[in-house]
Parts: sequence; C-alpha cells; structure tokens
Amino acid sequence: MALPQTAANSKKTRILPPLILHPFSDPDGPNKLVESSKASMMLQGLLPQGSLSKEDLDRTLLDGRFCEIRMLYYVGRDLVRWIEQCIEQIDHEPELQGKNYKFQTFAAYLVEDAPEPVQAKLKKWGVADYKSIFSRALGLNAVFVEAPTQEMLTANFIKNYYRFADQMFAVQQHQASFSRLPGGQFDFELFASGEYSRMLSKEWE
Repeated sequence: MALPQTAANSKKTRILPPLILHPFSDPDGPNKLVESSKASMMLQGLLPQGSLSKEDLDRTLLDGRFCEIRMLYYVGRDLVRWIEQCIEQIDHEPELQGKNYKFQTFAAYLVEDAPEPVQAKLKKWGVADYKSIFSRALGLNAVFVEAPTQEMLTANFIKNYYRFADQMFAVQQHQASFSRLPGGQFDFELFASGEYSRMLSKEWE
C-alpha cells in the first residue's frame, strides 16, 4: 500500500536510466494472435464457426493466449531490469535515502504515472493500453523465473491469464508499504533495443 507522498528536498528533475524494450522474436506470433482472436469470436458466436470444431477453436485460442503470455513475460523482464537499475541509482544518491522508494514505487510509476513523452511514444508504436500491458507483464514476472512452457500451465490459466496477471501485480504491489515518486521530479526515456543501439553508435562515432 502506498504511503502519502512527501515533499522532496530538491525540485530538480532526476533522470532515471532509459527503459529499453527488446522485441519478442516469434515468427508465428502475429498469425497466432490473429487466429486466436478469431477463434475467441467464433466461440462467442460473433463469427461463423464454419467446419471448425470446438476443440479446434479451443486449441487455436490457447495457442494465441500462450503467445501473449510469452510476449508479456519478456516485456516484464525488461521492466524488472529497469526497476532494478532505478533502485541501484537511488541507492547512490544521499538525498534520496530514507524516502522509502522500493520496487513497488517504480512499478507504480511505470503503470500509473509514466512521463507524457513515454506514453506518446508507446501510442506511436501502437500500444494503446500500456498500463494493462506493463502491469500484467510485471505480474507474470512476479511468479515465473523463466518463460513458462505451455505444458507447465493449465488450460484455465492460459485462457484467463490476464485475470491472474492482474491479481499477481496487485498482490506484489501490496506486499510492502512504499512512497510514490513526487510528480514531475523524475524522468526517463523509452527506446526499442535497436533504436538505442543506433543512438549509442552515433555517439561513439
């Protein structure tokens, strides 16, 4: 549970490490997601089922949902790495000692109060509901040390993973009391891994 926000000793904007998101490599991923969405609509009676059996549709739905789980898991790994970098940075800033900034502090910042340029860049990439993606990605990483295989998960979990992930994120956020970051006093940039590599290459030239 978050503690009331306290006034900061300094109003300067602190620059946090950049958040670098790596692409999820699965050549069949986009097709699986599209087919899974169609299967879901067919199972709900919103599209004609044609000659496909319910078992076929269930299998297609599960394949797509599992692909989503893996994609979110890898996004979550990048988010967790960024949060750990932020914690390491503030540990070396005497002015921020005793502020009760924890893992949950930066998770809440990412999900609830990301800087406007970061939100705009995500929307430019086609990520409309970044809050759900980030929170569910962090929720899955709160449970899995490695990306799970489909055989490790029940069909019920795969089919309804987003509900489980929402709850896992909520449980993690309530595991410790924490302070929120003061509004407007922290900032960071968002990059795709390839974009960040090109930027570094130009700086090194």
